[in-house]
Amino acid sequence: MSTELPIEARDLTPVERRTQQRAWNWYDWANSAYYTTVLSVLFGPYMITVAGRAAGCPDPDEACNRTVSLLGLDLAAGSLPSYLTSFATIAGAFILPLVGAWVDRSARKKVHMATFAWTGAGFASLLFFMKDDNWQLGAVAVVCSSVLAGCAMVSYYAILVDISTEDERDAVSSRGWAFGYLGGGVLLLLNLVVVLMPGRFGIDTETAVRLSMLSAALWWAGFTVIPFVRLRNYTPVAVVEVEGGLVRRSFGQLADTFRDMRKYPMTLTFLLAYVFYNDGIQTVIYAASTYGQKQLGFETSVLIATILLIQFVAFGGALVFGRLAARYGAYRCILVGCFGWMAIVVAALALPAGNLPLFLLVAVAIGVVMGGTQALSRSFFSLLIPRGREGAYFSLYNAAERGTSWFGTLLFGVVFQLTGSYRPAILALIVFFVLGAFFLWRLDAERGIRDAGNRVPRAV
Repeated sequence: MSTELPIEARDLTPVERRTQQRAWNWYDWANSAYYTTVLSVLFGPYMITVAGRAAGCPDPDEACNRTVSLLGLDLAAGSLPSYLTSFATIAGAFILPLVGAWVDRSARKKVHMATFAWTGAGFASLLFFMKDDNWQLGAVAVVCSSVLAGCAMVSYYAILVDISTEDERDAVSSRGWAFGYLGGGVLLLLNLVVVLMPGRFGIDTETAVRLSMLSAALWWAGFTVIPFVRLRNYTPVAVVEVEGGLVRRSFGQLADTFRDMRKYPMTLTFLLAYVFYNDGIQTVIYAASTYGQKQLGFETSVLIATILLIQFVAFGGALVFGRLAARYGAYRCILVGCFGWMAIVVAALALPAGNLPLFLLVAVAIGVVMGGTQALSRSFFSLLIPRGREGAYFSLYNAAERGTSWFGTLLFGVVFQLTGSYRPAILALIVFFVLGAFFLWRLDAERGIRDAGNRVPRAV
């Protein structure tokens, strides 16, 4: 029996909507394992080891400036993961908008989400075969899996509008982020046990890393089955009539979206704010381990425990912010969250070296505010999108989320180079939250929601 439903099916009963929302949340649980275990923790150091071996570094685990050749370029083995991540981001910036326009025209969003996810997980599973000095396979695997993960997210985010009313978005998005933090944290905890104590499992450390990355790919693919089976498909709305094949029609849809964007100045203002404060968030997360180890003198085991603490606290933070948004509105909570990030940066500056309780207290604050701001940003943006353009606009949201995340790391590195200390480098990141709050302050949330043709929720 076909699962394509007529347009009126968006008027689901509350029970039906909640059932669809629970199914939707499972994809956050599924894909978070890839982002936490692979991209955030294991891939970078392991790629440096393998590429360093290929470059002839005496000790691949130490910093080494010897190079490997990629597409005719000589790249330092130690910089290779950063270059691959940047390349995947740039490629995604070109691909995702077209995918978004395609999704907007489709009545099979869940099929596209699952197909992209399973193909991405297939590429991610190839990381298991990256060993000895075979770094090239890992380079292809991580770039393709990263781009496909972004494509799946565009479809996934677009489905949110089909299964929830304006008043439900904050709670649904918050539960999804919370579920994702929990799922990613659970698998990361299991994998770190294997990686840190490989002898107990009769394997060496590199095999433990490869198995852990494979487990993240299998987790991603396996749990994607749940939303694929349980979610429904919904017919598209506001489709632009364009002659020609699928690709030409998708380009037509995309061109129409870009022409219409000037009608939604509040949507663009939020995207600009998001570019800044999200870049600050990503850089704080990136810099936390470096700051903790090099500036505050903590051991690697403490930093690993802190990563897990942040992951699990963020689970609660997403839920708490979801409840606050129901009372005060997502816009106000995001704005408060920006000021919370400013306070965290200042607190990090003042942390005394070796003071573990204060370091963990700041980590808890990061987890709370991170979970809340990320969850509510997604749901609030969904209110600023004109109906039928969810895929195209969420592709821009994804580009803002990942495509500019190098600004903060660049500033962090430059300030450290100029001052020789990580304390002014971490303080410099406050500029991203100040700019984010500035543009949020200029945003008229109710006008933006009305301009997009959506109903203003009880609390904004």
